[in-house]
Amino acid sequence: MLSVPLFVAALLVAAPDSTPVVRQTDVTRLLSTLSHDSMQGRRTGTIGSHKAARAIAAEMKAIGLEPLGDSGYLQRVPLRSEGGELSVLPSWAAFDTLPQDQRVAEANVVGVLRGSDSTLRDQVILVDAHYDHLGVGTPVGGDSIYNGADDDGSGVVAVIEIARALAAGPRPKRTVVFLATTGEEVGLLGTQWYIAHPALPLDRTVGNLEIEMIGRPDSLAGGSGKGWLTGFERSTVGPTFKAAGLAIVADPRPAEHFFERSDNIAFAQRGIPAHTLSSYNMHTDYHQPSDDASHADLAHMTAVIQTATQAVKLLANGDVPTWVEGGRP
Repeated sequence: MLSVPLFVAALLVAAPDSTPVVRQTDVTRLLSTLSHDSMQGRRTGTIGSHKAARAIAAEMKAIGLEPLGDSGYLQRVPLRSEGGELSVLPSWAAFDTLPQDQRVAEANVVGVLRGSDSTLRDQVILVDAHYDHLGVGTPVGGDSIYNGADDDGSGVVAVIEIARALAAGPRPKRTVVFLATTGEEVGLLGTQWYIAHPALPLDRTVGNLEIEMIGRPDSLAGGSGKGWLTGFERSTVGPTFKAAGLAIVADPRPAEHFFERSDNIAFAQRGIPAHTLSSYNMHTDYHQPSDDASHADLAHMTAVIQTATQAVKLLANGDVPTWVEGGRP
């Protein structure tokens, strides 16, 4: 980790006066909360998942975001459980026809910061991460709780802290929706429901930045404080970040197909320039009980969130992102 004086200096360089500094104390508190054993690994359809959703909603309320769910900040998601598999239902009416033991009620968490520009505020930038993980499973070294600190507690913390920073600073020109989805690990279930029932119209959503696994530095991206973007050259988003001097490079492992492996792909397939920001370094704690807060590099994570805040400001205030020829999936 950077020493405290150097870390503070780096933040001051990276964050102009118009961008409030992301505080490591907030990052630490939120990551510790979301990945605590009491959340039981946040598996979709469990009490731990419901606790996490309420905690995220409470943070959005404290920040002052406007709620966009059908139940405050919660956008309820009707699921069916059959043979151990979960699936999204077409409606709550369909949910009511199921036997009680097949009904699973879940929720996305969604809030909004309305844009300041009289014209551009009708356009939407979506910032999201999934809050679910694997729950309680096979013990490894006596630990059976798969905490998901990096995957994707770190991304959810980023969504919240970007919202906090933007709410405290000058209001962006475009409207920014902040979304924490359920069910990514079991088939992008929350994203499926959001796309079918968007809080604001998808035809007004002009860009999407998902944040996934930023809790550890990646040497291939440049080390501490650096992130990488999936599908970097598929749209104008990556080159825009590069031109602004942001510490975000192209995905260094294109053979892993990370662009297609998270919630962003569902939005990209709808025509929205959608990418994932990460610093996942292929660490061996992935999908293991050892993915807990004690293994997070909090200075690195805070610096990446600061950069992500600037990235969202660019999307919310600059040119509309567009696909390059052949870039749209």
